[in-house]
Amino acid sequence: MTRVDRRTFLAAMAVSGIAGCSVAPSAVYHQHGVVTPAAASTELVSLDVTARSRDELAATLRAVSSLGTIAVGASLFDGRFGIPRPRGLTPMPSFRSDVLDPAWCHGDLLVQVENGSLTEQVPHTRPRWRITGHHQPRNLFGFREGAGNPDPTDADLMDRHVWVRPGAGEPAWCAGGTYQVVRLIRLAMPTWDREPAHVQEKVFGRHKDSGAPLGIPGELSDPGYPTDPDGHRIALDAHIRRANPRTPESQAHRILRRSHTYRHSPDDAGQIFTCFQNDIAQGFATIQHRLAGEALEKYLLPYGGGYYFVLPAPTPSPDDFTGKSMLTATA
Repeated sequence: MTRVDRRTFLAAMAVSGIAGCSVAPSAVYHQHGVVTPAAASTELVSLDVTARSRDELAATLRAVSSLGTIAVGASLFDGRFGIPRPRGLTPMPSFRSDVLDPAWCHGDLLVQVENGSLTEQVPHTRPRWRITGHHQPRNLFGFREGAGNPDPTDADLMDRHVWVRPGAGEPAWCAGGTYQVVRLIRLAMPTWDREPAHVQEKVFGRHKDSGAPLGIPGELSDPGYPTDPDGHRIALDAHIRRANPRTPESQAHRILRRSHTYRHSPDDAGQIFTCFQNDIAQGFATIQHRLAGEALEKYLLPYGGGYYFVLPAPTPSPDDFTGKSMLTATA
């Protein structure tokens, strides 16, 4: 786990006169698996909760607390436990071109296990769906992953775009957490593989070998849209241009992305797309609407996933566990 807002934490210690102590009352902690480097393999396990009380739900959360990164879905806040729901947590809607399979969507709990598999029977749950993916430098389309991603080591940037901060209009227990979007996307590989390289590059707006924006050297270079207003160099419907048009307004919509590749069969291979942000409506949902009609769309078949809220990490206290602050909150 990592601490959020170090300046606030240190200031709180100074004011309270406990500088040098291990835990301050205002300290907020983050779970591993968000801003940490992507693991070589990741298993996502969606579970439905059958617990009938907060005590039983506590037993569930204690059981999974040390197994991976724990997130909760909107369906957990249906009134069963009287817990205040994160303000922006809703079921994931169907977007343009989605063909969502209910068996592969949503869930009360989402456990993200890195470099392993969830083998334990989790009390008071039943399995909903699970999928394993592998992190690779290039996706199945042959393009480099992660270009244009905000720097996860920049604490100020993560505070601004990823972590829910105290006093942000969320229930108090949400501070230190983040909203997670998961998209399970089958890729139309036979169709894609028939396209010549220059067509593939036009679809993405990047050179396939270097990852640089078309016509510009350097993967991290600015695409230079103001000098290409009509899309002669980078098409107006290119993926990178739709995803981030590099306007002052679009800077507020940045999200932290990570992707894993899966292969179930020759006819079922694709991408597990995950992103983190402190506001889904302003982050992923805005970007997704902007991507409607992009050139890449015809090669993608989104069929599953969901919206979740990654719980704050527990404090170092020996009797704390992931989700305890949520369970002790009152609606």
